[in-house]
Amino acid sequence: MINIENIVRPNILELQPYSSARDEFTGKEGIFLDANENPFGEFNRYPDPYQKELKQKLAELKDINTNNIFIGNGSDEVIDLAFRIFCSPGFDKAITFSPTYGMYDVSATINNVELLKLPLNQDFQIDIEKLESYFNDSSIKLMFICSPNNPTGNLINKKDIEFILNNFKGIVIIDEAYIDFAEADSLISLINQYNNLIVSQTFSKAWGLAAARVGTAYANEKIIKLYNKVKPPYNVSKLNQQAAINALDNKNTYKDNLNLILSEKKRLKSKLQQISLVKKIYPSDANFLLLEVTDANQLYTQLVNQQIITRNRNTQVANCIRITVGTQKENDELLNALKTLS
Repeated sequence: MINIENIVRPNILELQPYSSARDEFTGKEGIFLDANENPFGEFNRYPDPYQKELKQKLAELKDINTNNIFIGNGSDEVIDLAFRIFCSPGFDKAITFSPTYGMYDVSATINNVELLKLPLNQDFQIDIEKLESYFNDSSIKLMFICSPNNPTGNLINKKDIEFILNNFKGIVIIDEAYIDFAEADSLISLINQYNNLIVSQTFSKAWGLAAARVGTAYANEKIIKLYNKVKPPYNVSKLNQQAAINALDNKNTYKDNLNLILSEKKRLKSKLQQISLVKKIYPSDANFLLLEVTDANQLYTQLVNQQIITRNRNTQVANCIRITVGTQKENDELLNALKTLS
């Protein structure tokens, strides 16, 4: 266990958070003349700043306490607030492992924090021996691990993550945006064991709510209190909270769609292996496949010309494109296009 206060920015520890009208009165009934709202309209009232109904449903689903849950404006807010809470601009540092999700780099730059990018090994796993030398650098406050990783698709070895949690003196953020598609369990079960662990998830992928921008973070109560202290007062709209609540109330739809995606992923991979321009398909625990092809730049452009949009990852992994698993019809159109181009 580490002392969380020792790695929080001093000004954040001293911060007196903004107290909104809905902090001071939390009831639902009454004549509301406290928040300078327009008295007319369907969406004229401020939303619950702490998303209590949504957190309760998540707590039941994840079998944890609501005090261990933060709701953000997408996972990107979870990432950004971590830099604001723990990293002093121009002094502290963070670590991630490349290739990986690009927002860690963007958020680090916005917050004027140096991001050290250590390369994953040939199996897209963390090289623990090379990482260990960084454990003694007290200026490194954050470590981002995307698992399943984007764009490679693979889970990071759990034993390596636990080794890091036991030896790194900063905060470890496990980005589990794609965990619903993996056979492995979430690492949320470890938040009571490691007080320096934050597990980030999202409603954007398996829950099908990318437009709603609802991200979640699971951690010990001290970290969640820091997140709530720093976040904007009404960071998730009522409409977006309700979209997530509705999704959680329709778990059968979630499960059916998840099974369809996994079934299509298996079929798509099998068909892609028969196409000559596909040189390699990397193992994937996510809802996408990373393909090594003969010429990624050329293929990406050729597919765009047929209005089939993939993601060119050539700059991250040589001659690779990333393909999201679509509907059966969309996947068939992709396969037909690739056959024609082969």
